[in-house]
Amino acid sequence: MAVPGVAGTASPASRRAVVDLGSNTFRMVVYAIDPSAALVPGGAWRQTAELYEPVRIGADLGPDGELQPRGLRRAFVAIQLFDHFCRSHELTSDRIDAVATSAIREAPNQDAILDDTRAQTLLRPRVLSQTEEAAYGHVAAINSTTLHDGGVLDIGGGSMQLARTRGRHATDSRSWRLGAVRTTEQFLQGDGPTKGHQLKALRRHVEGELAAAPWVADLSDRLVGVGGAVRNLATAARNDLGKTDLGVQGVAVDRDALGGLIEELAALPPAERGSVAGVKPSRADVILGAAVTIDTVLHVAGLHAIEATEFGLREGVLLDRLLAGEAALGGLAAYPDVRDAAVRNLAFRYDGDPAHSAHVEKLALELFDGLTALGVHEGSARERSLVSAAAALHDIGMAVGYDDHHKHGRYLLVTNGLPGFSPAETAVVGQAIRYHRKGNPTMGPFRSIVREGDDERLLRMVALLRMAEGMERGHDGAVRAVTLRRDGDRLLLHMNCGVGGAPVARWAAEGQAGLVRRAFGMDLEVTEGAD
Repeated sequence: MAVPGVAGTASPASRRAVVDLGSNTFRMVVYAIDPSAALVPGGAWRQTAELYEPVRIGADLGPDGELQPRGLRRAFVAIQLFDHFCRSHELTSDRIDAVATSAIREAPNQDAILDDTRAQTLLRPRVLSQTEEAAYGHVAAINSTTLHDGGVLDIGGGSMQLARTRGRHATDSRSWRLGAVRTTEQFLQGDGPTKGHQLKALRRHVEGELAAAPWVADLSDRLVGVGGAVRNLATAARNDLGKTDLGVQGVAVDRDALGGLIEELAALPPAERGSVAGVKPSRADVILGAAVTIDTVLHVAGLHAIEATEFGLREGVLLDRLLAGEAALGGLAAYPDVRDAAVRNLAFRYDGDPAHSAHVEKLALELFDGLTALGVHEGSARERSLVSAAAALHDIGMAVGYDDHHKHGRYLLVTNGLPGFSPAETAVVGQAIRYHRKGNPTMGPFRSIVREGDDERLLRMVALLRMAEGMERGHDGAVRAVTLRRDGDRLLLHMNCGVGGAPVARWAAEGQAGLVRRAFGMDLEVTEGAD
């Protein structure tokens, strides 16, 4: 029996590969797609495989930007590996999106790699224009964050793209030859620590290049960063996220942290920069160039931080295809609601009883809204969305097994992530799932990223989730709806049931009276009846 969410169970017809022939790294990612997921525009999807090789095709270019024989040899070896994988997994050319970026785009001898690739492999790479490359980065950013007005920065080995975003649409964009490999070769050469005058020269160069786009100084107050360099810097500069790693989705790297990292990296020879916690050895010799370039962009734009996303060019290519219907309707390949799409996509992958989860979510939100109407709590829209997410995902751990499925569910959430949610929000949702059955709700391993009010928020969420789950204990929809009334310090919960009542649901709901008292300061009374 196929297990939801387990790599390798998708049929060849449901898989699609995206190959990114970048200036620094060649990477192939394989995705499984299920268009039957009605609640996810374009269909549910998940990553099932990844191959990558730091070929450095953009390094040591000829005087006119020609690709050199050593780099071409490394590149074709990687391409042959991708081709072998695709053939062994029955991926045909029409299901492989291969794109080439800056170094190949600008090389006068680009056919030296493209002709052989097209003739000898299943890959049919197309060379992205600067505009297309920026557009795919923008698609990745707006489908993995709540960015509305601000900017998107995508930095690779050969180039850097910036886009100004208004109403989720890119209003201005431009590409510069400011990739990490290029800036390192031009300004940061040497086997020893980087000198101050080298860093200053790079900063002056970046500032001069950005002067050609005065709109960079008017990006608004938010910048989302796309690409491996941004993710690696977020990993290295982030605060300790606790014992359970949340990844870098939504992690904001401020200029103080970035400046400290630049200072630490510059003090080391390139060969030793991989010893810095979080820095990948394969990227160590060029990460300083990326960090200085990003920091200079922040300075010019008057911004204090860059927000990382784990989506990149490859997800942009995939989502541009999957969301073609949304683009036809609204002129933008974007989820109408990024947060909701992330929740529904994850739920589709792992939830074996979606009708039960949908009813628990309905009851939990009725409780939330009822308490808001009674003035028992503030009822913020953001907290409501967290309740919705926790309820929709509370049973995904059942894909692993019933025993400890509350713990399995948190694990699946944390390891997969929730695009559009901040790390702190993801942690709260994860802990609500963790405690939806039993135990004293605490932020536990995520204590280091707790925001003010998160402990109380978690307690309220768990109380609502346990009541809703209890009323749907029979997975039968016996409790059709709930209404709430307030009598002083008493909370009167009425369950609308069929004529036979719902004694098990009432018993389960009444069992949460102590938690309701802790969370909302009220005594719970439960009644049932047909209305």
